[in-house]
Amino acid sequence: MREESHGEREKQGRSLILGIESSCDETAAAVVRGGTEALSNVVASQMNLHANYGGVVPELASREHLRNVVPVVRAAVEQAGISLEDVDAIAVTEGPGLAGALLVGITYAKALSFGLSKPLIGVNHLEGHIHAVLMEARQRAEQPMELPLLALVVSGGHTHLYLAEQKDEGWRYRNVGRTVDDAAGEAYDKVAKLLGLGYPGGPWIDRLARRGNPRAVPFRFAQIKPRAHREGVSLPNKKAPAKTAEVVTSFDFSFSGIKTAVLRYIETHGMREGVEERRRILAGHPEWGPGSDEVAALCDRQTLDLIASFQYAVVGNLLRQTFAAAERFGARGVVVSGGVSANSELRQRFQAEADQRGLPVAFPSLALSTDNAAMIAAAAWPKFVAGEFAPDALGATPQLRLGGS
Repeated sequence: MREESHGEREKQGRSLILGIESSCDETAAAVVRGGTEALSNVVASQMNLHANYGGVVPELASREHLRNVVPVVRAAVEQAGISLEDVDAIAVTEGPGLAGALLVGITYAKALSFGLSKPLIGVNHLEGHIHAVLMEARQRAEQPMELPLLALVVSGGHTHLYLAEQKDEGWRYRNVGRTVDDAAGEAYDKVAKLLGLGYPGGPWIDRLARRGNPRAVPFRFAQIKPRAHREGVSLPNKKAPAKTAEVVTSFDFSFSGIKTAVLRYIETHGMREGVEERRRILAGHPEWGPGSDEVAALCDRQTLDLIASFQYAVVGNLLRQTFAAAERFGARGVVVSGGVSANSELRQRFQAEADQRGLPVAFPSLALSTDNAAMIAAAAWPKFVAGEFAPDALGATPQLRLGGS
C-alpha cells in the first residue's frame, strides 16, 4: 500500500505535527494530526521534585528537562505509531515561561527541525491552553462555538482574559484582562502553604473545600481601576449618579490581597500552632493525598471553613470578571483553560452561570488542563496551514505576550 506524501496529508488536513512543551516543570511531547486528533501525549512531571521546596526551582526544572526531553519525544513518537521522518513540522513553546526551561525545548526542537529538514513553528504557551479546548471540541465533532470567544486562561503563572476571533486560517487575540499581581493558581499555592498543606495547592484546597462552609469567612475583592490606555475597557462615567449595584469597569484581577487576608485570619484566630503541627505530620506521610480522610482529619472546622471560603471567593471573582467581560465585548461563548480550570467548584459554578445566561462554555479534559504538548501542536496547526514558520533565530521569550491589549 502506497504511503501518503506530506503534500497529500496536508491537503486532507492529516499533517502530523510534533509538539514539544517545556515552559515550566512539565516536559511534554505529543503528535497531533490535522490540529484535531492527538495520536499521543506524553508528560514527564516534576511535581514531586519541586514539592520538596514548596514551588518550582528554575535551575532544577532546567536540569530535569535536559534529562527528560529526549525520552519523552521518543515515547510520543512511538505511541503515535510513526517515525520522526513521518512528522510534517515541529512545534515548540517559545514563551512565556522560565528562560532555562524554555531553552531546553527550543534547542532540541531546532535540532530536530534542522536534522529532519522539517519546518519549525514557535507557539505561545497561552495560545496553546486555548487550543487545548478547541482541539477537544473538534475531536468530539461538535459544532464550532460561535465567534468571538472570551477565553479565560487561569493557572499557577497566568490569569488572563482574551477575546479570540478567527481570521482566515489564523487566530487573533485581544487581551482584555490580566492579573496585576499574583495569578489565581499562585494564590492557591501560597494559601495552601500558609495552611501547612502540600504543593501544588490547587488539588489540596479543591478537595478540602468540599468539607467546609464557603460563606463562613466573608472575603472581598477591591475594584481595580481601569487603565486609561486599555483599548475597549471604558472608564467610569463620573457624571453618572452612584449606583448601589456592583458595576465592573475593569476586567483585571488581583489575588495578593486575599492571600494576605488569609494570613491575617490565621494569625488573629490563633491557628498558627495547628498549621505547624499539620505541616509536621504531612511531612512524615508523603503518601497521603489531598483527598484522603487522613488529611481531612488534620483540619479542624475552622480550617475547613477558611479553605472553603477562600475558594468560594476566588472562583466568584474569576466568574464575575469573565462573564462581565463576555457581556461587555459581545462574546458568543466562553472557554476556560489552564491548570485551575480543573477545579471542580470552578467548573460547576461557571457551567451554572453560562446555562443561566444561555452562553456556551467549554473546558479542557483534566488531562489537558495542565501543561502538555498536544495543546502546543494543536495551536501550531493554523500556523502550519498559513506557512507561518519560525526563523532560525527563534529563542526563548520568558515574558512573551499573546495579542494586543
